Amino acid sequence: MATWRELVFLVPAARVEAWSDALIEAGALSVQAEDADADSPDEQALFGEPGMAVEQAGWLRTRLRALLAADGEPQALLASAAAAIGEALPERTELVSFEDQDWVRASQAQFEPILIEGRLQITPTWHLEEPVADGVARLILDPGLAFGTGSHPTTRMCLGWLARELRPGQRVIDYGCGSGILAIAAALLGAGEVAATDIDPQALISTRDNALVNQAAVTTQAIGATLAPADVVLANILANPLKVLAPALAALVRPGGRLVLAGLLERQVDEVSACYPDIDLRVAQVVDGWACLAGPRIR
Repeated sequence: MATWRELVFLVPAARVEAWSDALIEAGALSVQAEDADADSPDEQALFGEPGMAVEQAGWLRTRLRALLAADGEPQALLASAAAAIGEALPERTELVSFEDQDWVRASQAQFEPILIEGRLQITPTWHLEEPVADGVARLILDPGLAFGTGSHPTTRMCLGWLARELRPGQRVIDYGCGSGILAIAAALLGAGEVAATDIDPQALISTRDNALVNQAAVTTQAIGATLAPADVVLANILANPLKVLAPALAALVRPGGRLVLAGLLERQVDEVSACYPDIDLRVAQVVDGWACLAGPRIR
């Protein structure tokens, strides 16, 4: 098996982008940035989204990992990058070696079955031989090009809401469906009619394919097409789109129906809620700094 080498050193947040670009120009195959204080009291959470100013490009102490080519000389690469951006050489560097491995298996190992509220289990195909408990619906889903595997807190919160609150026979809209996980979950949990919509054609393909695997009745259509209002509308996207799309999302909720929003941070709750005067939005759950809002249409 091949042996790979990484050049590892610390840089301040303000210089992460400059160093990363310079290392690539100098011949690094890739550069990875990570919080040097991860898993300590000084760990920092960084969040951002389109339309928001970037708080900072890296962490207070950012660890850069530059992957070297087979014939790459670490000190020569470092000197070239430093000279290009007018920086002094880092005081400390480390050369880390690691063996090649079965990266497919390594990736799969990150995705275990996820049980939601004792009613729904998200199962990758490589775990299908494992049984599920009686009364638990199995949703078969592998990671793909579209967002939504059940592992992210925003997706888990929406799935949990569906498992607790969805009533049999209700019409559901999954707005910004991604992989289709929420739409398919709604169908498996007893929704009478499920529509999934997204601006990304790949998301619609993923949703159709995943619905077929799960034998779930889900219709798909591009955002912009006419949708009949629903009893439940789910939108797991980001705070800025949730604010911009507020009139459209609120209009999709039948009188008395409920809206479920996710993809926003806990500190964004008030600004997002203020955009929905016709919906009595309340915090349904908070996980790892992410919030899920839900509430009925009141007018």
